[in-house]
Amino acid sequence: MLNKVDFLLNEDNSENNNISTAEVVNDEELLDAYSASVIKATHVVSPAVVNINVTLRRPDRRNGGRGIEHQTGSGSGFLFTPDGFILTNSHVVYNASKIEVVLSDGRNVIADAIGDDPDTDLAVIKIDYPGINPVKMGNSETIQVGQLVIAIGNPYGFQTTVTAGVVSALGRSLRSSSGRLIEDVIQTDAALNPGNSGGPLVNSRGEVIGVNTAAILPAQNICFATAINTAKYVAAKLINEGRIKRSYIGIAGQNVPIHRRIVYHYNLPVSKAIMIAGIANNSPAAKAGLLTGDRIVSFNDSPVAGIDDLHRLLTDGLVGVKSKMKVLRGTELMEIEIVPAEKKE
Repeated sequence: MLNKVDFLLNEDNSENNNISTAEVVNDEELLDAYSASVIKATHVVSPAVVNINVTLRRPDRRNGGRGIEHQTGSGSGFLFTPDGFILTNSHVVYNASKIEVVLSDGRNVIADAIGDDPDTDLAVIKIDYPGINPVKMGNSETIQVGQLVIAIGNPYGFQTTVTAGVVSALGRSLRSSSGRLIEDVIQTDAALNPGNSGGPLVNSRGEVIGVNTAAILPAQNICFATAINTAKYVAAKLINEGRIKRSYIGIAGQNVPIHRRIVYHYNLPVSKAIMIAGIANNSPAAKAGLLTGDRIVSFNDSPVAGIDDLHRLLTDGLVGVKSKMKVLRGTELMEIEIVPAEKKE
């Protein structure tokens, strides 16, 4: 008589236990194909990935603000031109007094800062070290949710660390340290940790499709990368001009609701506005006659329901160009002409 254990061990369950040899082989082939894609992409991109160590200048608060104390930070980056230009995050190299690059073979090279853009959290630095093959830039418009992606970087100083995952979502927005939204951000579950910032996010062909930017640390693998199409535009501007030119009008504001009666009376396209809480001296807003308490509802005929909407509209092409905005002053709707100026860091 079989006991319960013998019965379970010897039970012929044709549905669960009779797995064909062909199915096992197919699974192995799929795993091998996945591994081969990650290995190939890593082999192609890794030589161009660098570790960035920076020395930061900060006022020494222990000495009444006099003198300088040096603090160090680190991140990742990657060579994207044959003549030594490296793309990384702005927050990695911002305000650095010294930038040291560690190449994939362990050699140390001093880098020069070319330019950075805190609004997109991107920066370009350069090393005088020819002979390293740069990465191949991809096209972030062609990627799809669920697509395999590989992140390469130097988390916590562990050089050339590789993690893999998928594109979790597209078209996300992420707020930068400057307060502006970074648009068209890629969300991925490829694990990122401190030190991965500025490293490449690549597809299975070894093409860079994003610049790893941030992770929500309490969460499980909710990570973000700036789309490479954005990075290409910013990098070209930084190399040619050293900065990204943007316009500004010189206000501090907050998003507020508009009373329903006012919305209906003026047939406004928005039910929220930007209430001006402060105006910078000698700014475009001050010259245009804007007042604290005014509520901005449109800019150049585009509805403005919040500060992020206004940021999107204030492009470099508007610097010095006469524009018009509609504001509510009390219950009166007014149209005011304004000339945006170039934003200074």
